[in-house]
Amino acid sequence: MEPGSNFDFQKYFLSASRRNETSQQKHANKEPNVAANKLNDIPEAPQEVKKHLRDVAVESMERIKTAEIKTENQSNDADRASRKRKSETNEKLTEKKEAAMLEPGNRLIPAPLSHIPLKTLLDIETELVYIDEEEISFEFAEVAIVPSVPRVDKQLQVALWDASDRYRQKNYAVAAAQFATALELCSKGVATGKPFDSSPEDISSIASFIETKLVTCYLKLGKPDLALNHSHRSIFLNPAYFRNHLRQAAVFRCLERYSEAARSAMIADYMYWLTGGTEQHISKLIKLYWQAMIEEAITREESFSVMYTPFVKKIKVDKTDKIKDTFAKKHPDYVEHIYTDPHGLHILPQTTEWSSPPPQQYLLTLGFRNKHIGKILEKLSSRKLPIFSDRKAPFSPITEEESRRHWETVGKKIMPVMDFIRSTKLTDNFCACSRVIEKLHYASILGRLQQVTEQSQVINQAMAELASIPYLQDISQQDAELLQSLMADAMDTLEGRRSDKERVWNKIEKIGRIEDFLYQVEDSYLKNKRLRAARREKMKMKRLQNTQQH
Repeated sequence: MEPGSNFDFQKYFLSASRRNETSQQKHANKEPNVAANKLNDIPEAPQEVKKHLRDVAVESMERIKTAEIKTENQSNDADRASRKRKSETNEKLTEKKEAAMLEPGNRLIPAPLSHIPLKTLLDIETELVYIDEEEISFEFAEVAIVPSVPRVDKQLQVALWDASDRYRQKNYAVAAAQFATALELCSKGVATGKPFDSSPEDISSIASFIETKLVTCYLKLGKPDLALNHSHRSIFLNPAYFRNHLRQAAVFRCLERYSEAARSAMIADYMYWLTGGTEQHISKLIKLYWQAMIEEAITREESFSVMYTPFVKKIKVDKTDKIKDTFAKKHPDYVEHIYTDPHGLHILPQTTEWSSPPPQQYLLTLGFRNKHIGKILEKLSSRKLPIFSDRKAPFSPITEEESRRHWETVGKKIMPVMDFIRSTKLTDNFCACSRVIEKLHYASILGRLQQVTEQSQVINQAMAELASIPYLQDISQQDAELLQSLMADAMDTLEGRRSDKERVWNKIEKIGRIEDFLYQVEDSYLKNKRLRAARREKMKMKRLQNTQQH
């Protein structure tokens, strides 16, 4: 697969096709069918195994590429007429509801931050994260995903039994070493009893099971940094299993990356419902964890503050101004720059019920202490694809000093805000791959600074997100092609493959720079044109006055 092959970037940027904003409703009746979207990314694996795994990725990308595209033309005239009558009938009621939602004291408006005790979170993790799953079949939410449990190779089975015994004895260091040995055996082709008859799904299911065990071992050892990549890979191998996302959330919590933990918990709750989970107790625990992570992120953040406002339909400009005024009164220390995320679709755990879609939606308003950072964020939120192009000389080769300065801005000031925005935003109606592109841009910056470990973690996280996207929302043909290209290039980067072709996200960034340059030229031209017209008018008036005086 050629990285970024056959992808028309100009067409993607110029396309004005609308994204499907009701994917959650469609997913309610949609059986997960992307289980083949898996790749056991193990850098130490031999070349022949890498080739096999790469073939798995190619196969999964082909499935994504042939995903069914649904268009507005599928609706018949009767449906449209019915919707129109319903809209006209309820228009006034909707406006009244919208106005009421903006009033103080509405029950949908989030209450002041509560403090969920650490013990409560640890209890949730004990029940849902550290559960002792002895069988690989537990890694799959539905039998439909994997019709039969793969027959594990005897040598690998013995290694897994030994490691599991050590884990139950709370000898986590030895257990981690033995699970790592089991993973190495799996990477060498010792996975199933009949390797030539086994499917890619069988190998992925076993590898995912081992990855999750390594996550829990390292968490028990108090080494979340070592658990991080394993949590990403477990999701990449099996994105439909909610516990994989919840384990990732636990890792992020231990690393004090609360916004990312909140997003992982949100996805875990959605995946639990999507794959047929019916126990309200489990869903409530996940939502409580999600809520705690959001509140912890807000409490610890010092550079910006936020406010959520419930809404029914698109808010008009005058009401947006009213929201900003309300924000300024509530958060007077964060008024250097205030803006409201224009794309809505934010949800909160307190009011989200996946079984009765769509969930209550909120507008997110952000206020910043730093005006420059706020303007950059607002500019990024208005783009179809995220591009970090805030450079003085965008077309010249980037220097190490500029890379470091860029990292100080993007890595430390921009990414934390974007991570928070995503913590209450399950899907993106602009581009399904937006969050992935954000991460891959950031990975490129880390690569230029030779921060190899951090770059690997970010790319693995991006690939986990890529594997999850088809479960979270319906994707268009263009999104499917972009996802395919991003997956191929991310995998090439992880494997250290050097290609004459640029990575997809770098091409996107170049196009963004060209767009910015053209907009700047246009703005400069129009500004100069207005100045020239004003000067001519001034000279004309001056000549007229001189004529009248003489």
